[in-house]
Order: sequence, then C-alpha cells, then structure tokens
Amino acid sequence: MSENPQVKAILERIETRERELADQGGQFRARIEELTRQLGELDGESENLRITRKTLLTLTLPSPDTGPDRPDIPDHPAYQQILTAVADAGRPMRARDLCQALDLPILPKNTEGIRCKLKRLVSRGILIEPEPGLFTRPDA
Repeated sequence: MSENPQVKAILERIETRERELADQGGQFRARIEELTRQLGELDGESENLRITRKTLLTLTLPSPDTGPDRPDIPDHPAYQQILTAVADAGRPMRARDLCQALDLPILPKNTEGIRCKLKRLVSRGILIEPEPGLFTRPDA
C-alpha cells in the first residue's frame, strides 16, 4: 500500500464502497432468486389453467338447460312456486291445496288459475295427473 495518507484514505473509501456494493449485490441476487422462484410458481399455475381450459373446451357435455331429460318449464315465477310446493308436499295435490300452500285466498279465480297452470305443466310432461284434479311429479 502507498505511504501517502491521501491515497491511503481514498483506497480505504474504495474498499468500503466495494464491500457495500458487494453486500447490495448479494441482497439483489437473493431477491432475484426469490422472484425467479415466485415467477416459476406463477408460470406453473398459469400453464395448469391453460391446460384445464383447453381440456374443458374439447369436452362435449350436454347443457343442463337443453338436455332431453329436462322439460321446458314456463318462465313465469308462479310455475316455479307451484313446482316447489308440489315437491315440498311429497304427495299429489289439488288446485285448492296449492292455493293454501301458496297462501292464496281460496277463490274460484285463484283455484282456476292454479288448475290452468297445473294442466299446462301436465301437457309439458313436468307434472302428471294420476286422476282428474290430482297433480303430482312423475317421479313421486
């Protein structure tokens, strides 16, 4: 080393700075390794999703709404309420029974309206009428 005190001070500052840079470089390398590991995990998961999408798109599954087993249920919410009430009862029901189950007043206009809807459900194969005026699900 040089005997000159100014040069000696400069060399010490250079060594100190080299150590600082080496420490920072080590920290950056560790961060790069961690980020590389995380990026690899993300790439792997992304690849799995791509393969899953590709597999699902190659499958030909029948749509639950268009399958041959599912009759066409009318859109009006009253039909769904009727079907729910019939399913909950677990027994054949008359139009009057359904009016009571749906909390409708027992009036001719209500029972006839329900009966009309029940007949429509029978004509579409959603319900059956084992005897006149008695309605139930085909699987009950």
